[in-house]
Amino acid sequence: MTRFAMLILPLALIACSNPEATGRYLIETPTVAKTLPNRLGSVELREVSLPDYAAGQEVSWQTADGAVRSNPDQVWADAQPRAVTLALARQISGLSGATVIAEPWPLAEAPSRRLEVRVEQILARADGQFRLAGQYFVTPDLGGRGADVVRRFDISVPIGTQGEADPQDPALIAKAQAAALQVLAQQIAQLQ
Repeated sequence: MTRFAMLILPLALIACSNPEATGRYLIETPTVAKTLPNRLGSVELREVSLPDYAAGQEVSWQTADGAVRSNPDQVWADAQPRAVTLALARQISGLSGATVIAEPWPLAEAPSRRLEVRVEQILARADGQFRLAGQYFVTPDLGGRGADVVRRFDISVPIGTQGEADPQDPALIAKAQAAALQVLAQQIAQLQ
């Protein structure tokens, strides 16, 4: 490679890059009022385990051929495991009044329980539904009282309204994901 080409190539790559073309999408769960009894007490929520395609930076969706695809110009505004964990903690606390805090536990008094959520699927499907499926576990803290709780969840919410449903629209995917997380938070708060 010539010296001229070595100087021009990086400049050409920089010129092609347009950071304004990249859309960053938030998981914006609505503020909720306490409507459920506090069945959890104080809970340390471990970072939510997500499948590889969902733990990455790009917003993913499923196409009609069953493939999971993404676009490097459509990314999440925050790391997905962190964003999902914080959204769940906020929603469960808001709905039930429980003290749910993402790990590591920052308070002097230890939590009475630990919550772990393992997501098997979190995907905008080609059929226009957003699916959130997996399992959650609630255990008493070391030396704590109470029984272990193990529950499966399988939640589907529509992506957009009937007139705007586009399973590849990242803004609609973000809204549907927030709605699915709110349903999961209700289930966990009620230990369903």
